[in-house]
Parts: sequence; C-alpha cells; structure tokens
Amino acid sequence: MSAPAFGKVAVLMGGRSAERAVSLKSGERVLAALKAKNIDARAFDPKERGIDALMAERFDRAFIALHGRYGEDGSIQGVLELLGIPYTGSGVLGSALAMDKWRTKLVWQACGVPTPRSELLTKASDFAAVSKRLGLPLMVKPAKEGSSIGMTKLKRASDFAEAYALAANYDGIVIAESYVEGTELTAGVLDNEALPLIRLETPREFYDYEAKYAAADTRYIVPCGLPPDAERAIQDESLRAFRVLGCSGWGRVDLMLDRSGKPYFLEVNTSPGMTDHSLVPMAARHAGISFEDLCVRILGLARTADEAGAHVG
Repeated sequence: MSAPAFGKVAVLMGGRSAERAVSLKSGERVLAALKAKNIDARAFDPKERGIDALMAERFDRAFIALHGRYGEDGSIQGVLELLGIPYTGSGVLGSALAMDKWRTKLVWQACGVPTPRSELLTKASDFAAVSKRLGLPLMVKPAKEGSSIGMTKLKRASDFAEAYALAANYDGIVIAESYVEGTELTAGVLDNEALPLIRLETPREFYDYEAKYAAADTRYIVPCGLPPDAERAIQDESLRAFRVLGCSGWGRVDLMLDRSGKPYFLEVNTSPGMTDHSLVPMAARHAGISFEDLCVRILGLARTADEAGAHVG
C-alpha cells in the first residue's frame, strides 16, 4: 500500500497498565518509523484522552503499541471494532485469551500444545504441597501481566508466600508453573508466518524486566543455533500455539526447550515490544526487514472485525 492509502493513523501508546513506560518507548519508535515512510501517523495515549477524542479524530487505522491491561487484553480491540477502525494485531478473543496465561494453558492443554505443568493459586493454597507436586525451582506469576512483571523464580518453598504476595499485587489470578531447565527461545510471527527464532541468554535468574529492557549483558542469538529442520519444526508448532488461541496478524510466542530438545510453550504476546531491545524487530531484521518496513507491514495487516480469528488451528 502507498502511504496515502493508509489514511490518518493513530499510534496507540502509553495507556494505564504497569507496562506504560515500555509502551511509550514502543509507540515513539513506531510513530517515528511510520512518519519516516510519509504516513500520516499521530500519537494517541488512551490514558490522556478518552474514547470521545478517538472518535472525534476520525482515524482510518490504528497501530496498537499498547502493552498489558487495557491495550493487549481485548479492551481497546473491542472499542476499535465498535468504532469501525481497523487495527493491528489479534482480535478481541485472541487478545483476551493470550493475555490470560492460565486460560492460555487450558486451551493449549486441550489442543495438545506442550506447556509446563502449573497450578492455580489462592491465599489458602498449601504452598509446600504445591512445591512438592511441581518441584523446585518453579515460577510464580500473575496471570495477566507482561514484561515479567510480578514474576519470581522460586528456589525455596519457604519463600512461596512472598512470591505469591508479589504476583497477587498485580493480578487476582496467580499461577505456579514448573520451571523448564534448558534453552529460552522466542518466535516472532508476522503475517501468520514465523520469523527466525532467537535464543535468549542472561546471567540473571531468568529473563526478567531488567534483562529485557535495561541490562547490557543479555545475549540475543540469531540464528539460534538449532539445525534447520529442528528450527522449522519449532516455528511450525509456535504458529499452531499462536493460532489455536485465535491470534492473528503479528505477535510473539515464548517457549523453553528442555535438555532433550522438547519445546514447552509459555505464553503469546499479541502486542510485543517495539523498543530498541525488542525481539520481533530483531528477528525481522535478521530476515532482511528493516524496522520501518516492519512497522508498515504490520500496519498493512490492520484488520476489521469480520477478519478476526481467521487463522485458527
């Protein structure tokens, strides 16, 4: 599509989630990239301006650079569908399911997508018993947060209550998940095709918020080092994990490869980061796609409500 064909584009950024700061960084980079391609792109922060302003601006398309609650959970997608504004990323259902790690797991288990064993936690849970059933170490995480916010890698059962309290501070649904020892991989998805896998290495306990956005010693390895056939198989399974949730357009699938080479899928991000540390732009660059061209391609995938969830299974 030519730049004028996109019309007036809202780059939605910021918002009200715990990932606001990251979203602002993503949105600013996307905005600059679209403007560099002569697209009439405008910043729009839903925390600062309401739905009435979104309507009054008469946008032709929306690029969602929001992360976390109210931006990645189906909320803004529903608003845009009601307003008839085509938007980037997954629809209401795919966004809502992928944002909820617990329900993501339930769908994956029903469809045979391998994912680590997990349990739903409450304040009344017998943390010692959960530790025995899942084994240590394990991950304790809020179900509906991104960027590893509120997550703990638990090594001692005696620290369970503290880890639960941290996660519960961010979400009422908290899960414990078996920790998979092995290689951390991520698969970017663009136009329902998998980008080259990236292997992540950090000296920290796990790939946490600091490792993602600030640390200078995080290593991003692409090509990931797997034989081509093994990488292709994981890419194919990543696409299936993405699609069975009703996700479409673009996104990112995170997984662990255990020491035997078996993949275990962790989560899907339907509005991944677009910062200078972010993974989808990195994978796209390795595939020969510049950041500016990536943003234009994503914008070109902006869909209407009728196209939501078109790629399933």
